[in-house]
Amino acid sequence: MANLFIFGLGYTAKRIAAAMEERGWQVEATGSDGKIAFDDRRAVLAALERATHVLSSVPPDREKGTDPVLDTYGRDFGSAWYGYLSSTGVYGDRQGAWVDESTPTIAETGEGRRNARAEADALWVKLSARVFRLPGIYGPGRSNLDRVRDGKARRIDMPGQVFSRIHVDDIVSGVVAALTSDAPAGAYNLGDDLPASGNAVTEFACQLLGVEPPPMQTLEEADLSPMALGFYSENRRVANGKAKRVLGWEPAYPTYREGLLALL
Repeated sequence: MANLFIFGLGYTAKRIAAAMEERGWQVEATGSDGKIAFDDRRAVLAALERATHVLSSVPPDREKGTDPVLDTYGRDFGSAWYGYLSSTGVYGDRQGAWVDESTPTIAETGEGRRNARAEADALWVKLSARVFRLPGIYGPGRSNLDRVRDGKARRIDMPGQVFSRIHVDDIVSGVVAALTSDAPAGAYNLGDDLPASGNAVTEFACQLLGVEPPPMQTLEEADLSPMALGFYSENRRVANGKAKRVLGWEPAYPTYREGLLALL
């Protein structure tokens, strides 16, 4: 019987776990919602011995610049299939240009020392993992609809700034496709078909909710969190053709419009 062990049972990984359990897989996990503590080495090693597949959604330690999963258990995976939920942030700023899996990451262009995610991504690729590079994730409880309702939506005056994004259910279907097929090791971009500005998404969310969009602001006026500022410091479009060709994956929500309508 196939057995999946997940490091880090968070927002996205919980949905992957549920999808695999529906398919009859045994799933064990660490994390606040998992039954195994990450630092319980005996329990983790026992679970890894049972695992046919291993998936990590644990982000790297930004202070140390290392991946805690690889640092602690990287030598204990054995012959299991393994995957890693990474980020399209590994491509850095491309000034709005398209990127695909052949685009050098910032770990390959000399900037990786300043980006722990890029370094971790490179290590997982080197270890022949299936690395899923994810753009901005939205879904139930985490979308522009929620930000508009909570009064936290912003429109930033940055012409030409675009982002790729992905509905959490489309991440699940892409990872499930890789888990249940003989998917080759390597990187896969899982993003929607329509990179768009954050303003366009906010305006559509306001339209759906029947409210006026928030006023346009400069980046300084918006007083964004450091994480949000990081998003606005990079501008790129993420191509998803490889996942479609190799995994047979098609996003159920090819643009933010379908995604927000479903969440509404």
